[in-house]
Amino acid sequence: MSCCTPEGSCSTGAAAEVVVDGRTTVYNVAGMTCGHCKATLTKEIGALSGVLSVEVDLSAGQVAVTTSDEPDDALFAKVVDDAGYELTGRAA
Repeated sequence: MSCCTPEGSCSTGAAAEVVVDGRTTVYNVAGMTCGHCKATLTKEIGALSGVLSVEVDLSAGQVAVTTSDEPDDALFAKVVDDAGYELTGRAA
């Protein structure tokens, strides 16, 4: 028996991606240029209480943060600044 579907995609039998409920806020962040920047911000922001997920878009200069409650913009700005980047505000 093959793990591939007739469409050519493969299935390993792993569980489907978990959908996270929460509030997503997108921030503009200056100074991000590479994978290290992405990894650093994902780790630092993701370690905060109430943060469910972090998605960094280097080309857009944005970080999407999903939180369980209302996000703390001042705390996110401090963490981003402490990591060596600049949170310039929420994206429109």
